[in-house]
Amino acid sequence: MSRLAIIDYGSGNVRSVRRALEAAASHAGIALEAAITADPASIRAADQIVLPGVGHFADCAAGLRARPEALQAMTDVVRGQGRPFLGVCVGMQLMAEVGREDEEVEGLGWIPGAVERLKPDPASLPIPHMGWNELVGLADHPVFAGITGEDSVYFTHSYALAASDSATVAASFEYGGRFVAAVARENMFGVQFHPEKSQAVGQKLLSNFLRWRP
Repeated sequence: MSRLAIIDYGSGNVRSVRRALEAAASHAGIALEAAITADPASIRAADQIVLPGVGHFADCAAGLRARPEALQAMTDVVRGQGRPFLGVCVGMQLMAEVGREDEEVEGLGWIPGAVERLKPDPASLPIPHMGWNELVGLADHPVFAGITGEDSVYFTHSYALAASDSATVAASFEYGGRFVAAVARENMFGVQFHPEKSQAVGQKLLSNFLRWRP
C-alpha cells in the first residue's frame, strides 16, 4: 500500500486531484491510500507528496505559509528525505524561486526561475490560455513513460514558470512562443497543465508518478 499526502492549504482542486489519482491507481492496479491533509505527522508518514493549486500565486503561497508545520513537514520529506513530489498547476509554480503575479512573492525555491505572465506573439492570443496543447521537447523521464509529443494535455493559466536552468525543463508547449509545461529535478516533478483534466494522457502520467521511485 502506497501512502500519498495531498497537501491541503486552501486550494480549490484538491478533491479533483485526489479522485484522479485514485482512478489512475485503480486502473493501474496500484494499492493507494490518498489523504488530503495538512497534518505534519501524516505528511511525514507519506510515501509520496502532491501539491495541487489553482488561482493566484500570492494567495496560494500565503495559504501554504499559513500552515508552517505542514510546510516544514513537506520540505523535510521532499528535500531532506527525497520522497517523490508532484506539483500541479500553481503547485508547480510554487516550486519556483519567485512569482510575479501583481506583486513579487517568494516561492519554495526548489526550481531556479520565476513565474511570469504569458506574453504570446501575437499579443491578440487570449489570456488566460485555456485548452489542449501538445507537449514538445519531452525529457526522458519515468513520469513521461508511454507519453509522446503527439499527446495533448489540458491547460488553463495566465502565468508560467520561466526556468533559469534549462536542465530542469522536462517539457514545453507552444502558444505564440514556447513556454514551460513541466519541470523535473531529482525527486521532484511539476506540471503546468492539469492531469486531472487531461483524460487518458493525464491518467497515464499520474500512474507513472505513483510508480516512480527516484
